[in-house]
Amino acid sequence: DQQTVIMTECTSLQFVSPFAFEAMQKVDVVCLASLSDPELRLLLPCLVRMALCAPADQSQSWAQDKKLILRLLSGVEAVNSIVALLSVDFHALEQDASKEQQLRHKLGGGSGESILVSQLQHGLTLEFEHSDSPRRLRLVLSELLAIMNKVIFFKSSELFESPVYLEEAADVLCILQAELPSLLPIVDVAEALLHVRNGAWFLCLLVANVPDSFNEVCRGLIKNGERQDEESLGGRRRTDALRFLCKMNPSQALKVRGMVVEECHLPGLGVALTLDHTKNEACEDGVSDLVCFVSGLLLGTNAKVRTWFGTFIRNGQQRKRETSSSVLWQMRRQLLLELMGILPTVRSTRIVEEADVDMEPNVSVYSGLKEEHVVKASALLRLYCALMGIAGLKPTEEEAEQLLQLMTSRPPATPAGVRFVSLSFCMLLAFSTLVSTPEQEQLMVVWLSWMIKEEAYFESTSGVSASFGEMLLLVAMYFHSNQLSAIIDLVCSTLGMKIVIKPSSLSRMKTIFTQEIFTEQVVTAHAVRVPVTSNLSANITGFLPIHCIYQLLRSRSFTKHKVSIKDWIYRQLCETSTPLHPQLLPLIDVYINSILTPASKSNPEATNQPVTEQEILNIFQGVIGGDNIRLNQRFSITAQLLVLYYILSYEEALLANTKTLAAMQRKPKSYSSSLMDQIPIKFLIRQAQGLQQELGGLHSALLRLLATNYPHLCIVDDWICEEEITGTDALLRRMLLTNNAKNHSPKQLQEAFSAVPVNHTQVMQIIEHLTLLSASELIPYAEVLTSNMSQLLNSGVPRRILQTVNKLWMVLNTVMPRRLWVMTVNALQPSIKFVRQQKYTQNDLMIDPLIVLRCDQRVHRCPPLMDITLHMLNGYLLASKAYLSAHLKETEQDRPSQNNTIGLVGQTDAPEVTREELKNALLAAQDSAAVQILLEICLPTEEEKANGVNPDSLLRNVQSVITTSAPNKGMEEGEDNLLCNLREVQCLICCLLHQMYIADPNIAKLVHFQGYPCELLPLTVAGIPSMHICLDFIPELIAQPELEKQIFAIQLLSHLCIQYALPKSLSVARLAVNVMGTLLTVLTQAKRYDIMSLLIQIGQVCASDVATQTRDIDPIITRLQQIKEKPSGWSQICKDSSYKNGSRDTGSMDPDVQLCHCIERTVIEIINMSVSGI
Repeated sequence: DQQTVIMTECTSLQFVSPFAFEAMQKVDVVCLASLSDPELRLLLPCLVRMALCAPADQSQSWAQDKKLILRLLSGVEAVNSIVALLSVDFHALEQDASKEQQLRHKLGGGSGESILVSQLQHGLTLEFEHSDSPRRLRLVLSELLAIMNKVIFFKSSELFESPVYLEEAADVLCILQAELPSLLPIVDVAEALLHVRNGAWFLCLLVANVPDSFNEVCRGLIKNGERQDEESLGGRRRTDALRFLCKMNPSQALKVRGMVVEECHLPGLGVALTLDHTKNEACEDGVSDLVCFVSGLLLGTNAKVRTWFGTFIRNGQQRKRETSSSVLWQMRRQLLLELMGILPTVRSTRIVEEADVDMEPNVSVYSGLKEEHVVKASALLRLYCALMGIAGLKPTEEEAEQLLQLMTSRPPATPAGVRFVSLSFCMLLAFSTLVSTPEQEQLMVVWLSWMIKEEAYFESTSGVSASFGEMLLLVAMYFHSNQLSAIIDLVCSTLGMKIVIKPSSLSRMKTIFTQEIFTEQVVTAHAVRVPVTSNLSANITGFLPIHCIYQLLRSRSFTKHKVSIKDWIYRQLCETSTPLHPQLLPLIDVYINSILTPASKSNPEATNQPVTEQEILNIFQGVIGGDNIRLNQRFSITAQLLVLYYILSYEEALLANTKTLAAMQRKPKSYSSSLMDQIPIKFLIRQAQGLQQELGGLHSALLRLLATNYPHLCIVDDWICEEEITGTDALLRRMLLTNNAKNHSPKQLQEAFSAVPVNHTQVMQIIEHLTLLSASELIPYAEVLTSNMSQLLNSGVPRRILQTVNKLWMVLNTVMPRRLWVMTVNALQPSIKFVRQQKYTQNDLMIDPLIVLRCDQRVHRCPPLMDITLHMLNGYLLASKAYLSAHLKETEQDRPSQNNTIGLVGQTDAPEVTREELKNALLAAQDSAAVQILLEICLPTEEEKANGVNPDSLLRNVQSVITTSAPNKGMEEGEDNLLCNLREVQCLICCLLHQMYIADPNIAKLVHFQGYPCELLPLTVAGIPSMHICLDFIPELIAQPELEKQIFAIQLLSHLCIQYALPKSLSVARLAVNVMGTLLTVLTQAKRYDIMSLLIQIGQVCASDVATQTRDIDPIITRLQQIKEKPSGWSQICKDSSYKNGSRDTGSMDPDVQLCHCIERTVIEIINMSVSGI
């Protein structure tokens, strides 16, 4: 066998020992002196050159060492021949060698004439014996150059094979390489030596005499090597040579192995070096270097390395005959020995009878795996999985038997033991072919039964939450639901590698699991008894009880077998912490589905029970009270947020499935509104906002549910306000927070409010301190603040107190909006003597949001409190929409489908009206009523009118202050009017109306079709930016048959045209002019004056368009543009005293003529003002 010949050709030769090589590396003269003569003989070329050549080191210590070297060499006879070799003219030798290389190149590498060596009388060996030193150098150099030029890998060379002259030839070789490094690079020489017999020995001597070239030579040999070294003679010779080099310098062996992996060449060398290292560094208990190395290659992240080594394993198995000289065979044998070394010593494959187990429960023929061997056993299992699954290793019968023995051994109850059992179980699933006989199958069943029995003990003793019991349950559930791909994913995930597992290979295991070990009923009954994971979070990895429960809920096993799972889920939700475990939200979703949807149509009652209201309230016990929130909380914020998610998702799912449930004649119970009122939803959402990174997708899921079911808690203004409260300003306020501010109690605040009629200072001081508190710290003061709001309506209360109370209310609104709104509405009710005030509830206010506006009339003229009232109104209008939509869905199942439409009474042929349309009509009426009430509030009261306040004059005063140079007195009056409470309330109302119109433009249309006092038109058009949308429906409003609506439309249009001087306004204005032309012909004289002001407004519209460059066919615009281009002609008209002074004799004219003159005069004034402005 060629492999055997290669391994034995150098066995009789003396190699350089690791001790000698290290001494050469360090130039340790003392160690060199201790070498034996045969060892020293191998190092003479380097030592002689060291002693004779001029050194670079001129130190005294080296001088002493050099003397020792000379003394060491003085007794060696072979030194003289080496000295003679060094006295040759190497320059001439190099020139001749170069000429010979050129000649060989011309002859194509043939063996013709030689310049270095001529006239060989005898064989090469005899010539070498009879030659002097110069000729010996030429003989070796010529032979070496011939080998380097040969194409054939192995060459028989008499000079390098003769055992008598090996040492002399090695001396010559070392001297040649040292003196002619450019002609003979050491890497090229090393490559050439692989082609001859004894090449490994020559190579080791060469490197030993140039010890600093070790890494260079090794890297060169590896880089030029084959990808698969055991496939060819050359690869095997190269591997053996490198092994000899590494035996000479064992400290660099692992570095050479790293080069092998880096280049992906010579895999056999990497394994061989590892085997050598394992034998030298024998470690019984720890994981061996061989296991670590091969596992790293197959399980590492480098796919190129994995493929390279996998090919080595496959090719090695394809060779017909594996002998002990094969590196793969050696590796497998070593791994098997390591596996057998950790197997329990007392082991019997005899199946234990049940009677024996009952009699002696503490004694088992299955001896346990030693604790110190568990980690090594796990590493070996993963390695064999990688070898079989990734590299395609086919185990022998002996390997399969020993693997099964190891997999079914019983480790101690430690975390490593839990890991070992999980790996063993997954390996059985992945490689079911390891179990081939009935005895082995029975052994596996007994071991699986032991796993089930010992699972609880292992979990309690090892302290590991994710034990193998959950994995058993999960696999059993997957088998029952035939989710084989899920089992394969689970196995690959546990083993930590992607291997190909055919689903068909799991058929026998499926039968064992579903029929012998884990029937579905056993699975569900066992799952409920599994303890919940304490402090469940994303930090706890592995397969947990929650995975099993989730899978069982999905397959509806609990409802099929009437096993209650509600308590387990509730306990697990309570035992959660951050960061949120990713399986919790899917668990809640599938649990809700199992509550609402029966497992089968034939059994509609087969559903799980929902969490009770009392259990939910227990979760929020510390938050509901308000005082000392952090101290009273028994449950984590994670548990509270998860339960909130459960309630909101449950209610949403209940509404979404109303029709389905009605068809099945089922009506699951909804959670009461009183429960929802007690849960601090906004406070919890705010807490979740600060924990978004740790809560995963829970925060966004809660926001989605809120936006759908509680839109009044998602008002944009509130979010903006929260940003201000939780930003940098909040941190600065906390820095200013003094002990005095912390010491104020709600009782002290109540006493201060009681003294408001006589003393404002105390209240002012306390509430200013309260502004420094956070929102949650303010909760205890909420009731006192709201209950005393009515006192703030009395005259004489400073504006600063009102504004501070408004500020505190807005802060509280970020954490407890719903409860705060109810308290505020009840506090601001009008106080009527002898009439008991009604206490409204949250439900009352959602059904009728207009209750908010039935407050004390003084609120309408108190801007800070009116701001609060409008905020509540907006919220309850949104809440009412959600409430009615939910009510519609809830009651849908109470009505037969044919009654979902209602016919008008007394009209048999009238179109039917759906309940959805009725709901929309109710909401529209509700919104429009709110708008109408707010518009009425904008009108001045009789008392304000008596004091000279006019809403129309408010807007005109703005124009007069800005555009005219009125006397100081008039300016002061305008400023007084603008700074009044009415004006501020009007601004607040206009802001709300703007938001309502933008949210639903149909409200604006409905309100204007209903109409409102025309005195408010200057205010609404100027104060509500979205009023421009009215231009879209004014033509429709003008087309109404009622004259009052037509006049209101034209009045509205006149103000819009002034506010929005747009081409669209002009086109609608033309329509109005045409309509008015028609009206003038049909109206009576008394009604004509009603539209005179409208014509004036239209004139203003026309004038506003003069500033545009648009040419138009409209005669009015054309005339105005001509006036603009010829202002001198227009000034002539302006100077006409008859126009200016109105001195025409109008007394004798017809009333119609008077009207026309009045209109003409007004239009001229408007045009004059516009043109002069241009």
